[in-house]
This record gives sequence, C-alpha cells and structure tokens, in this order.
Amino acid sequence: MRITCVLGSPRPKGNSTVLAGGFCGEATRLGAVVERFTLNTLRFRGCQGCESCKTRLDRCALDDGLTPALESVRGADLVVLASPIYYGDVSSQLKAFIDRTYSFVVPDYRTNPKPHRFATSKELVFILTQSNPDERMCADVFPRYGVFFGVMGFERRHLVRACGVHELGAVEQRTELLNAACATAGQICRAVDPDRAMTC
Repeated sequence: MRITCVLGSPRPKGNSTVLAGGFCGEATRLGAVVERFTLNTLRFRGCQGCESCKTRLDRCALDDGLTPALESVRGADLVVLASPIYYGDVSSQLKAFIDRTYSFVVPDYRTNPKPHRFATSKELVFILTQSNPDERMCADVFPRYGVFFGVMGFERRHLVRACGVHELGAVEQRTELLNAACATAGQICRAVDPDRAMTC
C-alpha cells in the first residue's frame, strides 16, 4: 500500500502531526510505504481559479512546492490529511492544499458518473485536533470536506479526531488517542493484507 501523508500543522511537533506519525508508523510496520509532506515548509500558492485544469490541462497549472505532493496523491492508495482546527476549520496550509486538489476532478464532474481523474478509487484518513474539548464543536469539518473528497474518488473515508488538546505534547499524554490512530491503520491494512496486519 502506498500512502501520501499531508501535514497541515505549522508546528513541527503539533498534536495532529504526532497523531499522523502514529498512524503512519503503524502502517509502515504493517508493510505500507509512506511519503510525507509538511506543508508549512513548502513554497506554494493557493488555487488561482484559472480553470486551466478544466480547459487545457489534466492537472494543476501551477508548478511550485505543492506539485510533488499532488503527484504523490495521484499514485497513492491512501491519503492522510492531518490538521489542527483553527477558527472552526482546517489550517490555512491544508485549506490551500485542498483547494488545489480541484485539479483532480474532470471538467464535467457535476454530471459525469466518474467525476475524478484517478484510475481507481482511493481511501482517505482525516486526522483533526482541536483545543475545545466539546466534540460538538467543529463536528461539521469532516463531513463537509468528505463531500468534496467523495467526488474526487475517495470512497472510503475515516476520521481520527482529538478534542481538548492544545499544548504541545498533549496527544502523547492521551494514549487512547494514539491507540485510535494506530487501530485505524491496523483496520485499513488488515483489509488490504489480512495475513500481515495485526492489532497494535
């Protein structure tokens, strides 16, 4: 299994990054190959709304630091998106990445029975962390983005969510959160290769 992991936190050791590391570490142990991209270290622009990916190209017209990440997604079986919640949404870094994934859908995606450009469907893991301990707060983020990623061919979507974590290292003090990330990796890998995947 090939996994592309996109880290949206501006903090190198942020809680969403730690959870993503737990997931990817377990997936690697179970035989997956993981390619990671830390968005905050890349130089890139947001979607320009130029529609070139719908009129003359089959990919984003921009060629910048985000191009390798988008190409990695094309070849991945599973994509991990990890982000803290800032002002009720994903980080600005991850939002810019998500906007650029508009290039993955075909021009007539609204009516086409196969609206995406991928050869086969993919799997998505969304890892979200937030300071607010109330799980009702920002509960709309995953299903809202899930609608768009469903159009893009991510038929199976999973959520790993941590509420009430703010300080650096907070996730590491919550073993149930790391276990949830690990268990999700095991569940997915078990579906791909039942003989190799074992519970963590």
